[in-house]
Amino acid sequence: MTRDLKAALLIPLALLALAWLQEGIDQLLFRGQWNLPMLPGGPALGILTAPFSHGGWGHLLANSGLFLPLSWLVCFKSKWDYLAVWAAVLFTAIPVWLWWPNGAHGLSGVVYGLLGYLLLIGWLERRPLTMLLSLAVLLIYGGILPSLLPFFTPAGVSWIGHASGFAGGLLAAAAVSRSRP
Repeated sequence: MTRDLKAALLIPLALLALAWLQEGIDQLLFRGQWNLPMLPGGPALGILTAPFSHGGWGHLLANSGLFLPLSWLVCFKSKWDYLAVWAAVLFTAIPVWLWWPNGAHGLSGVVYGLLGYLLLIGWLERRPLTMLLSLAVLLIYGGILPSLLPFFTPAGVSWIGHASGFAGGLLAAAAVSRSRP
């Protein structure tokens, strides 16, 4: 296995392991009370810790099932693109942290960022394989797009976290497509 392929497989697994470790410590030692969300008026560190904090095993499991395949698709394309998605998602979380009245946490913001990136990158690059990837992602994962809107999102789920993550993914796709010849 090549070094690049190994990194593309391991980077998302390592990030997901951090979320599972945090949830394990939270559940075993703190009975589900040690969450690290992004809170309005809370410390800026919450922007960095929120993706790794979840509201229980079910929340983490649901996010994990989407996070890994979408992460691998972006990582197989480029580790730098994967980093760009993460950076853009964290960047677009700043206004939510500053002005949104509710806290948020979980990997779903990153999941929607990965989805936004994958949906747009093919159309920006206009390469057949990348366009096929965007179309396949739309067909497979398009069913979660309605939860970008508040009236399709269950109470207690941060639709704004999904929407800001999605916007971050779109920004990342635009940025990386412009940086390539």
